[in-house]
Amino acid sequence: MHARGPQPESLALMERNTSATAGFGNREDSVRLTGSCALPTAWGTFQLHVFTDAVAAQEHLALTAGDLRSVGDSPLVRVHSECLTGDTLFSARCDCGTQLRAALRRIHGERRGILLYLRQEGRGIGLANKIRAYQLQDSGLDTVAANEALGFGADERNYDMCRPMLRYLGVSSLRLLTNNPRKVAALESFGLSVIRIPLPSARTSHNARYLEAKRAKLGHLMGCAR
Repeated sequence: MHARGPQPESLALMERNTSATAGFGNREDSVRLTGSCALPTAWGTFQLHVFTDAVAAQEHLALTAGDLRSVGDSPLVRVHSECLTGDTLFSARCDCGTQLRAALRRIHGERRGILLYLRQEGRGIGLANKIRAYQLQDSGLDTVAANEALGFGADERNYDMCRPMLRYLGVSSLRLLTNNPRKVAALESFGLSVIRIPLPSARTSHNARYLEAKRAKLGHLMGCAR
């Protein structure tokens, strides 16, 4: 079964623009939909959309399944921040890759939902700084203390990009796959109706300290309904 992309009402926004992009109001004028295509995966076929933020010079992705504008339960949504080491290199230091794969499996299993893939590596500090933080973790610091030792906040991520992306996709209420109450608060601040859904992480000898730091210092609700 192939995933369906945005419905004609949304596509019309793109078609009316001669550069094949769709803009959004206020600060969101800087955000453009710059392309869409089918994306076959191990879990099924999604529709892949790329959004460009001209101000931040960043590109973010949305993978969608099913008819997001149909009447019924709110779609299942995962907001996932880029983690090259976990998502692509299969690092066991974190739970990012396993959460990404679990989210894609669950979303396509429901035949309706969205995964927003935000380009904010290392909780917003970038790849090079994340590797420097890993080096500090090898010396004994936890994931939060390592970022702070480099002069960054515990979590530098920003979820403002979710607003124009979800608006384009026609979503005003959602079930959010997350352990992170900050994500729920961020999306609710945009006027969205959010129900938190657990996304359990498997604790291993490699990621146990990382998961404990997220629970104790970042307020993540590990293993609880969220």
